[in-house]
Amino acid sequence: MDILDKIEGLEAKFHEVSLLITDPAVIADQARYVRLNRDYHDLERVLESANKYKKARRDLEDAKQVFFNESDAELKEMARMEIDSIEPLLPQLEEEVKIMLLPQDPEDGKNVVMEIRGGTGGDEAAIFAGDLFRMYTKYFELHGFKYTVSSFSEGTVGGFKEIIFNVTGQNVYGTLKYESGVHRVQRVPVTETQGRIHTSAATVAVLPEADEFEVHINEGEIRWDYFRSGGAGGQNVNKVESGVRLRYNWKNPNTGEIQEILIECTETRDQPKNKERALARLRTQIYDKEHQKYIDDIAARRKTMVSTGDRSAKIRTYNYPQGRITDHRIGYTIYNLQAFMDGDIQGVIDALTIAENAERLKESEL
Repeated sequence: MDILDKIEGLEAKFHEVSLLITDPAVIADQARYVRLNRDYHDLERVLESANKYKKARRDLEDAKQVFFNESDAELKEMARMEIDSIEPLLPQLEEEVKIMLLPQDPEDGKNVVMEIRGGTGGDEAAIFAGDLFRMYTKYFELHGFKYTVSSFSEGTVGGFKEIIFNVTGQNVYGTLKYESGVHRVQRVPVTETQGRIHTSAATVAVLPEADEFEVHINEGEIRWDYFRSGGAGGQNVNKVESGVRLRYNWKNPNTGEIQEILIECTETRDQPKNKERALARLRTQIYDKEHQKYIDDIAARRKTMVSTGDRSAKIRTYNYPQGRITDHRIGYTIYNLQAFMDGDIQGVIDALTIAENAERLKESEL
């Protein structure tokens, strides 16, 4: 299909969606209204890029008409200059539109729950998990994302055995989804007395946050426990049973298997708020489990590991002696480890996005 035909089809869809989101019946259906609102903003963004491309094509055609049909030397020269300025830009504008015309992952615009856990390597793995958490929070500061920690378990000599936190902002899941997997570090641990390089690992999971209407939970079947929160907060935090723990038996819709989900939340001193956040994490975990087949299907269609659904796959190595970071999915290597650990990770995110888009373009009709 010609790219202009695709654009024309989207313009018609945008007009239809624009009318629907003002319909009282649609507004009353919250799930549909939220979905259509997302569609509206996505289409608006695509058409903005498409209109730039269409204008450039029109301007080029007009300039060529003048150049080939006009006898006035000055007008011909102006037309030639316009042709020379537009022609090199047109392929770039066309490529941008093609990428934007690819079907978007419906999850991309969602906020996320991130989980970082120390893996193999004992104390050093926990320290590295803490380093990764710091790296991501520095990145969030640079890009205007907000985060709140919902639970954590500290390592014995620093870092975290596990830390779970929510991240909010624009296109958060679309930005961070490629960070899921095993991150490996090679360095001399602070606990090592002989100066030998060790290899340790931490796992990162990036889960799209579920909206209330996307997951059905029978709240009557949730078993709640309450306990005194530990950690910072002075005497009050230890005197009040503000910490919450929920247990819920989830039935896998594909296999019928029953699995117990256990969630703790000690984020605030307010028990009702902790219950609300624990419920949000429960929704997200169930949503993630039910959508794993969707993620696996995407991974199966891709030749690279960029979209892998396998969160046990080793995705990146941080080599401290060489100051090197290597992303194994696309063979991307850079030597600015200190800046990277200070949150300068956009380069690798961009490279992964480009690799993914290139692969999707090959599969599309464009």
